Amino acid sequence: MDKTRLIVITGPTASGKTGLALELAGLFAGEIVSADSMQVFKYMDIGTAKPTKDQRARVAHHLIDVVAPDEDYSAARYSREARAAIKNINSRGKKVFVVGGTGLYLRALTRGIFEGPARVPELREKLLKEAELKGCAWLYERLLKVDPAAASSIHPNNLTRIIRALEVYHVTKRPISDFHKAHAFADEPFSCLKIAVNKPREVIYGDIEGRVERMMEEGLLEETRRLLSMGYHRDLKPMHGLGYKEMTSYISGECTLDDAVASIKTNTKRYAKRQMTWFNGEADIRWFSPDEKREIISAVKAHLKGLSGNSKRVAS
Repeated sequence: MDKTRLIVITGPTASGKTGLALELAGLFAGEIVSADSMQVFKYMDIGTAKPTKDQRARVAHHLIDVVAPDEDYSAARYSREARAAIKNINSRGKKVFVVGGTGLYLRALTRGIFEGPARVPELREKLLKEAELKGCAWLYERLLKVDPAAASSIHPNNLTRIIRALEVYHVTKRPISDFHKAHAFADEPFSCLKIAVNKPREVIYGDIEGRVERMMEEGLLEETRRLLSMGYHRDLKPMHGLGYKEMTSYISGECTLDDAVASIKTNTKRYAKRQMTWFNGEADIRWFSPDEKREIISAVKAHLKGLSGNSKRVAS
């Protein structure tokens, strides 16, 4: 039985994924499934760069505005819900375009994910308190001792993943990296063409600066104030997202507005750099420059017809 064919549009933030996906979905009668770990949250529109109402009216979007900011949302849940959306889109004869820059979500969707043992609320609460008292770096050092392989793939400031890795080790007495090796992300239910736009790093950085300025003009500060007034406190995971964290620091009097905006730009550039590292490590991504639109369209057409194409995957 033939696998469902997906077109995946990915790459670092501000690389032009949304515009490209809208154009391709329009050309090929498709619908878009978001693969963005922040766009699943309601009320967080400006800081997450969600597609506009007009864009969503032009092309149907899925997996946007799924949960409130104080609800948990995981890569495993994303995979389940995205696969259900893809099945629905495919059943109606539409083409599926998966669009976003959250690498773990894309990997979970296209290759499966290790869900692991159930979470232990009491243990997680204990680890969170330890992080508050001793710092995230202290927990990261603990992880380095019990599971250096997992620690090497987790950012030292990613408290959520650090706690999950320590939790799995505590519950099973086995490092989470062992489970990942056994799973090997071998579940591949789709035939995917993965496309990313290859812009020079200095161009992406310039685009990031422009995007942050536009977000401020569109009301990022006001959006953050509104979220806080709705009861979504600054310690929630989504409120640590780019833009919201810095605006909250300004609102709390911890920095000037100019400093907060400068921090958003710096932190977003760092995030884009980490994304580039991740996507350059994915062997099946085909990189195109922005002026290769004709080649992109040809590659999409060939993939949807079941024809293979040449790999092209070096990003600057």
